[in-house]
Amino acid sequence: MATSNPTSPDQISPSAPRAEFRVEDLALATDLSVDTIRFYQKRRLLPPPRRVGRVAWYSDEHIARIARIRELQDRGLSLALIRRLLDGELNPTDAPLAEAVASEVASEVITRDELARRTGVPDAIIETIAKQGLLKSQIRDGVEYFSASDITTLSAGVRLLEIGLPFPVLLDLAQRQHEMTQTIARDAVEIFDEYVRIPLQEKNLSDSERAEVLVEAFRMLLPTATMLVAQHFRDVLLTTAQEHLEAVGESAELSAAVDEPNWNRSGTR
Repeated sequence: MATSNPTSPDQISPSAPRAEFRVEDLALATDLSVDTIRFYQKRRLLPPPRRVGRVAWYSDEHIARIARIRELQDRGLSLALIRRLLDGELNPTDAPLAEAVASEVASEVITRDELARRTGVPDAIIETIAKQGLLKSQIRDGVEYFSASDITTLSAGVRLLEIGLPFPVLLDLAQRQHEMTQTIARDAVEIFDEYVRIPLQEKNLSDSERAEVLVEAFRMLLPTATMLVAQHFRDVLLTTAQEHLEAVGESAELSAAVDEPNWNRSGTR
């Protein structure tokens, strides 16, 4: 929507855009809040507006840029990654990989209020867990969203609380597990970078061919690594629990544990 208060003729240079908007008009035209537009500016997602005195004037370029930001957000890209992509800082081969990674993140999203309602977990606790990095929120159009899969995570946590685990103890355990997992994940990403991504850049392939191979490698790596880590943790946890019961448990507890089907896939009984 073009502004109804255009600058005076002596303020507009011959090269200035014909359609210009104040920030309030840009907000209406893009269905965003003024705060969100300023947030995008602060994150360098939008080019600076043309300023006349203390008034900032936006153009159709800003509308197109916001539309592109929203499109990329819908595909799951983070704002930091979107900025690099829009500014041409991302290697053409890496862009499809970034989208493949983002597509795994961009599942159904829900607001914090909806997450609290569907899990019965108070908003204050969700905020605490998110600050610890145990839940990853996304900012879209200035609104905080969480993955719908977090419903399963929080619901599992509630069940652990219901059997008697104190919240501070459970939170501390989750935080330590998170930190160790982050370390292993960083190592895995560096290994992928060193032995897959970088050597691929040196092969005599087109950008599209490199991107295709890279995405295919990632799509194989993700479920395989996830399965290996989950299965190994399960096996170690079960073995450790059995050893603990053998040391301190009563005979009835140990008997019940040993009789549990699939107690330990390694065959340890």
